[in-house]
Amino acid sequence: MKIVTTIKEMQTFSKQMLRSGKAIGFVPTMGYLHEGHMSLVEEAVKQNDCVIMSIFVNPLQFGPDEDFDRYPRDLKRDEELAKQAGVDVLFYPDVKDMYPKERTTRLTVQERVDTLCGDSRPGHFDGVATVVMKLLQIVLPDRAYFGMKDAQQVAVIKGLVEDYNVPVEVVPCPIIREEDGLAKSSRNVYLTPTERKEAIQLSRSLDVATKAIELGETDPVIIKDLIFSLLKQTSGKIDYVEVLSYPDLGNIEVMKGKIIIAVAVQFSAARLIDNKVTTSQEIAIGV
Repeated sequence: MKIVTTIKEMQTFSKQMLRSGKAIGFVPTMGYLHEGHMSLVEEAVKQNDCVIMSIFVNPLQFGPDEDFDRYPRDLKRDEELAKQAGVDVLFYPDVKDMYPKERTTRLTVQERVDTLCGDSRPGHFDGVATVVMKLLQIVLPDRAYFGMKDAQQVAVIKGLVEDYNVPVEVVPCPIIREEDGLAKSSRNVYLTPTERKEAIQLSRSLDVATKAIELGETDPVIIKDLIFSLLKQTSGKIDYVEVLSYPDLGNIEVMKGKIIIAVAVQFSAARLIDNKVTTSQEIAIGV
């Protein structure tokens, strides 16, 4: 596995791959890899000649009171995991290389960000859009792989790629979960033993909601009440429970078509998110 640390070297390598007709699959991460990241690599290996993974903890997407400084980092561990998974190139840029000077332009995400995580984290998705755009221009991939654990991020990135005609296929990949259903996350290490047991209520509440929808429930208020009743059994503070259309993330009065059920809970030292995207069929009842 090749390790690249500068933008110039990464662009040179990618251009060589493209000139030789090699398809590039790209897995952008913030490191501290887990099985969720590995599932993205596995999919990328199947579909491409060369798999490039980036590890970059992007300061632009962290708010002033968020966990940028203590976000878990372990590059040596990540290198070994990436190598075992089949990554061909590990791109590990420095913050000073990614943002060497004051930017002369700004990317501002206008749609799909006034709800879910975007509502409580102003500017977060501007930072996400900026770093993703930069990475796509540096790596020049044919396909880029993102986990559906952050379904809002996937929706924002799809909009970004469409708006700016970026020649890349965005490939959403399923959420990878622990045996008890908890979504894999680098931040799970911050949970206390008690909180770890409680955290499974996030996925359980989504399962209950999905089952209700499958049985014909179309009222988002009832679905949200079901979820709240389960999340209130934890010691965490409920940040949001939402039922929205997907991928435009619009409010709905009656569930019909593709929807997302999403939750966020703040525990003592970790904010956890989870979601399920499903399809609801409005049932017409005749007399």
